[in-house]
Amino acid sequence: MPSVQRHSPDRNAEWDTFVDGAKNATFLFCRGYMDYHAQRFIDHSLVFEQNGMTVALLPAHEASGSLSSHGGLTYGGLIVGDDMTTTLMLSVFKALIGYAREAGFEALQYKTVPTIYHRRPAEEDRYALFRMGAKLVRRDVLSVVHPAAGASRQTRRRRAAAKAVKAGLSVAEDTDFSAFWPVLAALLNERHDTVPVHSLAEIELLHSRFPNHIRLFTARDGAGEILAGAVIYESIQVAHVQYMATSAAGRGNGALDLVLSHLLDHVYAAKQWFDFGISNEAEGRVLNEGLIEFKEGFGARAIVHDSYRFDLAGDGR
Repeated sequence: MPSVQRHSPDRNAEWDTFVDGAKNATFLFCRGYMDYHAQRFIDHSLVFEQNGMTVALLPAHEASGSLSSHGGLTYGGLIVGDDMTTTLMLSVFKALIGYAREAGFEALQYKTVPTIYHRRPAEEDRYALFRMGAKLVRRDVLSVVHPAAGASRQTRRRRAAAKAVKAGLSVAEDTDFSAFWPVLAALLNERHDTVPVHSLAEIELLHSRFPNHIRLFTARDGAGEILAGAVIYESIQVAHVQYMATSAAGRGNGALDLVLSHLLDHVYAAKQWFDFGISNEAEGRVLNEGLIEFKEGFGARAIVHDSYRFDLAGDGR
């Protein structure tokens, strides 16, 4: 059975090297991304080794008696390489559960990595979750487009983008996060009475660390004012919309439609997947139908992102 040990900062370089070669990892699992909010979470990431070699990583934190897939990440279960097999994964899970019990945790909270982010098949963990008796506790819907294959776009989405062009708006990659953040914050406050998950300082820090992976695209009018924009988290397989927003003026002339159309038709036309993200609330049990209808207007269709809970007080398998 693999050995388990808690990750320590002195092994950050080893961690990142494994992430770079893993078959189901993105830049979000690099320590430079995970550790930017170290003050918010008690990191309890784990390293699994067998015969002196790392076979899996678990980005994780501890809270309220649970060992959880890292709360600062949208997704993330066990990160594995090409050598991971189904049999080995079963052993990894047994080692994980044994470690968590011995450490005094009452439950394991586990978020999977959506399949579109897999560079190669990597669902060994889903089978292990089933075998261990884990309970499905959350299911979110990701709205996803396959740009290279083409997607049917609603006429009104095309018309809205054309309206923006006629109004003289132009789209370009941008680095002025400070100009876009007020647009985003105003929209989130108005629509959801909330704020961006990342502060302006945090997103600027992360952009400085991962400039090729965190990109901003904006639509500006003739006076240079930002009317809409989208922050994209770009990985090998996927361009993910981390944030998108439009101002009141932008809503009147299709500014966000123009940004998204530009991304789908030009910037990411050859990308395997374009992920608009989830449209769920209340742990996946509520669907924001207006939001998902907007995304599906660009041809997006559903895949799911699952989260599980394993009660460590049970007998395990």
